[in-house]
Amino acid sequence: MEDYMVKLFKSLGHPVRLKIVRKLGRERLCVCELQEDVEFSQSNLSQHLKILRDSGILSGEKEGLKVMYQVKDFRVLEMLDMAEGIVETHLKRAIEGR
Repeated sequence: MEDYMVKLFKSLGHPVRLKIVRKLGRERLCVCELQEDVEFSQSNLSQHLKILRDSGILSGEKEGLKVMYQVKDFRVLEMLDMAEGIVETHLKRAIEGR
């Protein structure tokens, strides 16, 4: 259980992978659509997608020549929203000097 949790958090611990998960949100996209907002090559993006798939965050389904990716469990998005709230609170406190 702990190993899986570590793998889950490690896979989310990269800005590009966070951006991918956020972009997928509640829609299915192919690599070409994901690549529009990422400054990396398709092969680099594919490596990030593999990490997210291997950790169980994303699933990919082949449709014709494309693989369509989606978030497997939307609780991951809820977890990211909670983490964002925690970070915002810490930043506000730091600005206020608490």
